[in-house]
Amino acid sequence: QVQLVESGGGSVQAGGSLRLSCAASGYSYSSYCMGWFRQAPGKEREGVAAIDSDGFTNYAHSVKGRFTISKDNAKNTLYLQMNSLKPEDTAMYYCAAEFRAIGPSGPALLVSGLLPLDYWGQGTQVTVSS
Repeated sequence: QVQLVESGGGSVQAGGSLRLSCAASGYSYSSYCMGWFRQAPGKEREGVAAIDSDGFTNYAHSVKGRFTISKDNAKNTLYLQMNSLKPEDTAMYYCAAEFRAIGPSGPALLVSGLLPLDYWGQGTQVTVSS
């Protein structure tokens, strides 16, 4: 059974950094499209960043240049390095995955919310104070 477990959230002041991790287990597929979503209280869930097994990435406009997504295949762990954090980045962050070959458009579809995703983590809270 596939499991995604996030960690690394916390509280930080504006301008600070955090690195989120998503440990994936229970799968044996080499193809994937994985990414991060976030949801702030009273707001809709939004895609943040995505990466696929071919190394294609995509970012939401609001985080481009500040956040970096990566995956350590040996550790089966997805990361989101978040720099220059802003109060508006405050949200619950979720890891999600689809274990199949999507193609180069996969990460963009994931970030835009158009890619159906079979697996989700429980979330990790990020709070940025001004």
